[in-house]
Amino acid sequence: MSATTATGVVGTGPGAGPGPGVAARASEVAPRRARSLLVVPSVGVLLIWSIVPLVMTLWFSFKNYNLLDPSIHGFAGFDNYTYLVTDPDFWVSLRNTLVLLAAVLIITVGLGTLLAVLFNQPFPGRNVARVLAISPFFVMPTVAALLWKNLLMHPIYGVFGVVAHAFGLQPVDWFASYPLSSVILIVSWEWLPFALLILLTAVQSLDHEQREAARMDGAGVIAQFFFITLPHLSRAISVVIMIETIFLLSIFAEIFVTTAGGPGNATTNLAFLIYARALLQFDIGGASAGGVVAIILANIVAVFLVRSIARRLEV
Repeated sequence: MSATTATGVVGTGPGAGPGPGVAARASEVAPRRARSLLVVPSVGVLLIWSIVPLVMTLWFSFKNYNLLDPSIHGFAGFDNYTYLVTDPDFWVSLRNTLVLLAAVLIITVGLGTLLAVLFNQPFPGRNVARVLAISPFFVMPTVAALLWKNLLMHPIYGVFGVVAHAFGLQPVDWFASYPLSSVILIVSWEWLPFALLILLTAVQSLDHEQREAARMDGAGVIAQFFFITLPHLSRAISVVIMIETIFLLSIFAEIFVTTAGGPGNATTNLAFLIYARALLQFDIGGASAGGVVAIILANIVAVFLVRSIARRLEV
């Protein structure tokens, strides 16, 4: 005659029932299963929300599909991708995308770090200055582009033109002479407050005793910045770079409002190229192929950045 052991193992004899260990495990499984069932609808909606557009984009990228000519149809194979990579506009747009990304990251991270250190110092009106410095981040991209295009950079009645006239200089038509640099300036103005906010928070968490000890050991302001402040900000800088990169790869509104991708294709990035193929040339197949390439590029960059940040967080 066997009995249930103290560890809850079920006996083999007649009348032997589940022990307390088995009952406890059974009582834990039911709530866990119920919680999993409650999560299923939201997870299902998120999967449908993300997978269905991706699958449709992938499907149309292999088809001949033109909105203006229904006679163009059928399976295209890799023709859309072949046409895309052999099109000079694609490589120009890819170069513009990378130049825009690198330039904005350098400006926002560099100035953001310097401003974070500056705004961490006590001075009269510091709180007001912080609010004013962060406020551009809350301006919508379309509104920001219109402000810079019409109120600041317009060669006739823009602020820059008025200042140039005041000093006896010839006003500059920024979007005709320096189109990509103008877009970079606008996007940097929009994203600098974000970098400042993150980096200022990181600077405020720096141990004051460490800086005081360095000062007492004879370290100057520059030495403290490079050997104490900057290493302390390395993780925050990595986070800023990752988040900004994700959004900067899809910059569209600023280009659409100011230059419309021109002059020529001087400011056309991947996002605007896809828009032009889909809604200006009505080539859905070619635009879908461009979208797939953009997704692959974004994922490559995201994987690289996530791994880089993960290594920093492990230190």
